[in-house]
Amino acid sequence: MILEVAILHIKKGRSNDFEINFKKAEKIISSMNGYVSHQLKECIEEVDKYILLVSWETIEDHEIGFRKSQEYQQWKTLLHHFYEPFPKVEHYK
Repeated sequence: MILEVAILHIKKGRSNDFEINFKKAEKIISSMNGYVSHQLKECIEEVDKYILLVSWETIEDHEIGFRKSQEYQQWKTLLHHFYEPFPKVEHYK
């Protein structure tokens, strides 16, 4: 199993809207092949900061199956405009 980790810095004051859109977006990611689970946690020390943890069966399920899918385009539309800067995504085994 692979753990995808992303620190999400949300544009100032946009966290509420981000959380609303994430509720829609999590339905997309959870329907993907190889998806196992996910958690979105809000930072206690910093406003407008989150960590996203997604477990995948394989790295290919994330990098190819999800990121090259039509569903990913919907994910991007819902979420990517909230990030500043765009998050670095890392994978752990």
